[in-house]
Amino acid sequence: MKHKTAVVAAGLLLAAAGGAWGYFNYGPGKGTNLTVAGVNLAPATAPAASGPAAAAPAGQRPPGAPGAGGGPPPVPVEAAAPRVGQSRDTVTAVGTFRSNESVMVRPELASRIKAFNFDEGQKVRKGQVLVQLDASIEEAATAQAEAALALSKANYDRAVALGARQVTTERAIDEARAALRRDEAALALARARLDKFTLVAPWDGVMGLRRASVGGYINAGQDIVNLEQIDPLKVDFRVPENFLGAVRVGQTIAVTADAFPGKEFPGRVYAIDPLVDEAGRAVVIRAHVDNPGDVMRPGVFARVALALAVRDNALFVPEQALMPVGDRQTVFKIVEGRVQAQVVRIGRRQGTEVEIVDGLAATDTVVTAGHLKIRPGAPARVVPPGFQPGAGRPPGAAGGPPPGAAPGAPAPGATAPGQPPLTGSAPAAPRPQGGGG
Repeated sequence: MKHKTAVVAAGLLLAAAGGAWGYFNYGPGKGTNLTVAGVNLAPATAPAASGPAAAAPAGQRPPGAPGAGGGPPPVPVEAAAPRVGQSRDTVTAVGTFRSNESVMVRPELASRIKAFNFDEGQKVRKGQVLVQLDASIEEAATAQAEAALALSKANYDRAVALGARQVTTERAIDEARAALRRDEAALALARARLDKFTLVAPWDGVMGLRRASVGGYINAGQDIVNLEQIDPLKVDFRVPENFLGAVRVGQTIAVTADAFPGKEFPGRVYAIDPLVDEAGRAVVIRAHVDNPGDVMRPGVFARVALALAVRDNALFVPEQALMPVGDRQTVFKIVEGRVQAQVVRIGRRQGTEVEIVDGLAATDTVVTAGHLKIRPGAPARVVPPGFQPGAGRPPGAAGGPPPGAAPGAPAPGATAPGQPPLTGSAPAAPRPQGGGG
């Protein structure tokens, strides 16, 4: 009796196991795992691949497809080639704009101002009369000197004629000659003094503001008006003495001023003071700066960037492309679809870019975003900046509607609006009516 009971129990157990195997492999429970006593009776079936990866035979899936070659899919990263440009080793300083030429118009002799022949702020040409002083006394003295010279010349000519006929002495001729020369000098002196009463522009420039008026009496050396030449301008600035060996005549500068935000005035060094300032241990440098349109004015505060060295065809990468490893800088390159770490030597920083002195070529592709998802040797693919995974997915791709579906149709397996979400379990079969069994 016991033997028969054991046989029946074993049969029931085998029937239950067979039923469970069929339910989870061919029935509503397909796709779920069931483990009994360490044995997986219904292993979950991997979803079938779609798209190019499913169409290709095993071992011949296209690159980048999940599972291609048995490895992980390529990681999307942003990458670009280094920018080729000009690198400048610069030192910054502060300075002051100065006139290329500047003079204060002053008289050499005391007199009264007779007339001004310019307007304040007006451009004038070299040799133009600026101020006319009252020279009536000097004009009279000049006329007197001219008359005396005429008499001396006549006396000299007469003495020479008499000497030719042996009528006069050599002494009389010498005295007439000396008188002539004395009167010539007196006339020259009178004319020179007369010229001092007419003030002219020594070079082209712009007139300043008058400090005197017509009819006013001025003394010798008193200020009347300033004259400035402001195109080009000069810029005086100082750099620390440790840059003395790097500073050269002919180096370029870029000057900016708060008065003109965003505007840059290029210039060139033309003189270096041979005397180093002992108090500040600085070298005084002077440069010429073009001033088209006379927009800049002397006396304005200037910020100067002096280019000590210029390198053409330098390579630049964004700052975010660098990965510090200890005391070294590393970038990631994309070589034949895989990530490769490259140690580089950096130079100067220009804005948000860093110069690469050694370690890269202009044809390399450098990762600029996505460093946290990659490692050396991992597959990677380059995507455009701002790439969003899943954006622009073709119809029929995972998560998208099937081809030919109406707009707004839910994807396969998705819940229609207003319906309860699916729980993943099959609906229960209706219980048969009638007696039990």
